[in-house]
Amino acid sequence: MHITNLSLKNFRSYSELELPLHKGISIFVGRNGEGKTNIVESILYLSFLSSHRTSSDQPLVQLGNTSAYIRSRIDNGEREILVELEINAEKANRARINQNPVRSQKELYGILQAIYFSPEDLDLVRGDPSERRRFIDQILVLRSPRMAGVIADYERAVRQRNSLLKSRSQLSSLESWDQQVATFGGEIIAARLTTLNELIPIFTKVYEEISPEKKADITYKSSMENPSLIPHENTQNILAKFSEIRNQEIDRGLTLLGPHRDDLLLMLGNHFVKGYASHGESWSIALSLKLASYQLLQEDGAKPILILDDVFSELDEERRDRLISLAHSAEQTFITVAVQSDLPPELTGTFFAVKSGSVKAL
Repeated sequence: MHITNLSLKNFRSYSELELPLHKGISIFVGRNGEGKTNIVESILYLSFLSSHRTSSDQPLVQLGNTSAYIRSRIDNGEREILVELEINAEKANRARINQNPVRSQKELYGILQAIYFSPEDLDLVRGDPSERRRFIDQILVLRSPRMAGVIADYERAVRQRNSLLKSRSQLSSLESWDQQVATFGGEIIAARLTTLNELIPIFTKVYEEISPEKKADITYKSSMENPSLIPHENTQNILAKFSEIRNQEIDRGLTLLGPHRDDLLLMLGNHFVKGYASHGESWSIALSLKLASYQLLQEDGAKPILILDDVFSELDEERRDRLISLAHSAEQTFITVAVQSDLPPELTGTFFAVKSGSVKAL
C-alpha cells in the first residue's frame, strides 16, 4: 500500500498543496511550525477520520474558510483508489471514493492503513487510560474497519445513557440504553482481548530485542469481573452489573461500567511502567507498542504506511536502528525532521523542504 499523490486545500497551513509521492522513504525537513506535521496529520485523518492533535475538526480548516479538502490517490497493490474528503467546520463532512459520493465518510475506513510514531507516544506510557484505550481501539479499526461503527455506536449510547442518569429518568427509559451499551461494549471488550492475545507475544519479543534486562508485558484491566473473548458473555455480565450499581450510577450521573472505563496495564518485570520506568525504558515501551502494532498488521497480510514524526532526535542509537530497519522494510514511509543532521546517515530517501506552507523536492 502506498500513496501516489496527496492534495490539500485550506488544510491547516496549506492553501494549496499538490504533492506527488512514491514508494520508499519520503523525508520532510523543516523547522517547527513550518507545516511538516500538518502533512502527516492529513494522511492520518484519511486513515482514522480524526486528528491525532485535536478533538475538533475546526482547527484543521484554514482561517477565513469554511471547509478544508484532502484528496489522495492510494495504490493498494491491486488497484488505485481516489479518496476525497471535505472537512467542514460547521456541518457534517463529506467524502467521495473514485469520484462517487458515499453515504457516510465511515466508508473510507480500511482504504488507507497507517502506523504513526511521535514523541507524544510517551503519553501511551505516562498518560491517562484514554491514551491506551485509543491505541488499542485504533488497532481494532485498522484490522476490522466495521469496528469503527461499533465504537461510535457505543460512545453515542454511553452519552445518551449518561444524560438520562443525570436527569434521573424513569428506569423504563434507561433500560433500552442499558442494552445498547452492554451489546456494543461487550463486542468491544471481546475484540480488545482477542487483539491483545495476538499483540502481547509480539510486543514482549520486540521489547526484549531492544532491552533484554526486564520482561515487558500488558494486562487488560477491566471495569467488570471476568471479561470474556465471547461478546454476548460480556453483554450479560454488563447488564447484570448495571442492575447492581443502578443507584450508584444515578447518584453520580455516569455510566460506571464498560470499555470506556478500562485500561491497559503496561508492566516491566513486576512493576507498572507508569510511575516506575525510567525515561529510556518508557521510550522503549512506547516504541515496542508501535513496532508490535506494525508487525501485527503485517501478519494479517496488510502493508501499512509508516509515519515517523520528529522522533530520531529523541532516540538513542539502538532504538534508532530499530526504526531505520522498519523504515526500509515498509512499502512507504514518511519521516519528518527539523534539521537533516538529526537523521542517521544511513537513512536515505526522497527529501522535501517544508517552509511557510509550501513543500519543495530537494
